[in-house]
Amino acid sequence: MTNLSTTPRADGFHMPAEWAPHSQTWMVWPERPDNWRLGGKPAQAAFTAVAKAIARFEPVTVCVSASQYENARQRLDMPNIRLVEMSTDDAWVRDTGPTFVVNARGDLRGVDWAFNAWGGFEGGLYWPWNRDAQVASKILEIERTPRYHTEGFVLEGGSIHVDGEGTLITTEECLLNHNRNPHLSREQIEAVLREHLAVDSIIWLPDGLYNDETDGHVDNFCCYVRPGEVLLAWTDDPSNPNYPRCQAAMRVLEHARDAKGRQLIVHKMPIPGPLHATAEECAGVDLVAGSQERSPDVRLAGSYVNFLIVNGGIIAPRFDDPLDAEAEAILQRLFPEHEVVMVPGREILLGGGNIHCITQQQPAA
Repeated sequence: MTNLSTTPRADGFHMPAEWAPHSQTWMVWPERPDNWRLGGKPAQAAFTAVAKAIARFEPVTVCVSASQYENARQRLDMPNIRLVEMSTDDAWVRDTGPTFVVNARGDLRGVDWAFNAWGGFEGGLYWPWNRDAQVASKILEIERTPRYHTEGFVLEGGSIHVDGEGTLITTEECLLNHNRNPHLSREQIEAVLREHLAVDSIIWLPDGLYNDETDGHVDNFCCYVRPGEVLLAWTDDPSNPNYPRCQAAMRVLEHARDAKGRQLIVHKMPIPGPLHATAEECAGVDLVAGSQERSPDVRLAGSYVNFLIVNGGIIAPRFDDPLDAEAEAILQRLFPEHEVVMVPGREILLGGGNIHCITQQQPAA
């Protein structure tokens, strides 16, 4: 594998928008028993549904451990789904996998950010995370793709969204958190983003969704639907703990200008719930020191914004919530050229994220 000492921007590469054509989507098979209940079996059924939904539109590669390989192969028996054996710590490939970048000629390279399990020893979700820190380089190795490594700069793919035209959206709650890059100022963090994603404008939302254990990843809260237009998780209920977060985000978005000088059009996506894990669901999770504890008292950070754009499709979560149908209608209105496919998202949410978090798109080279 070619390790590069330059930066994507210097080499003429940028991160394309998620709606740019993909060659495939990456996933990782869930099995970690201190995060996924009942040995990961319900989560494996949910990941299978997501993988098969994506595979209708584009190829899928699923990374799976040696011990789970045969089980996953039987469940993911579709021509468009490839399995590769890989050791990982958990299944959040959005955050552990590479961020792919392209140039005008269509060449492909990947950015391998440092990973510390969402906070290291200051609020991180598990330890050790050394195998997850290797996922990005392993994927780039498999694809024979040149690699940029941000030595010592921690970033998860779920903490950023780009429009492919020079603008990035993120949250202060995550990127300015002391448990990510405490040695860097906001300006220094922006400089790394500008160099490695080739963005010019960075829009900072104060916070992400309430109780998001990733420290407020933007992909669970606000995303681009096309250049100049975003979709924001929303509630009109002042008693909802997300209310002040939505209001603060809207104030920023209304005054923001993107890299092209556009004022943003903001679409609203209702927040489902309140959603909680049941006592039975929590009891199915192994108790391990240092791993995120599961409790029925904790409001889950469920969000319809946590969807994936694929070639001709939108793969989005449903929660058996009264708002499911409205969420589907909003997505279909915003993506008239795409087929919206809603798949069960509760089991993924119980593990701490959703469809966008468990997928990583690879742009078509």
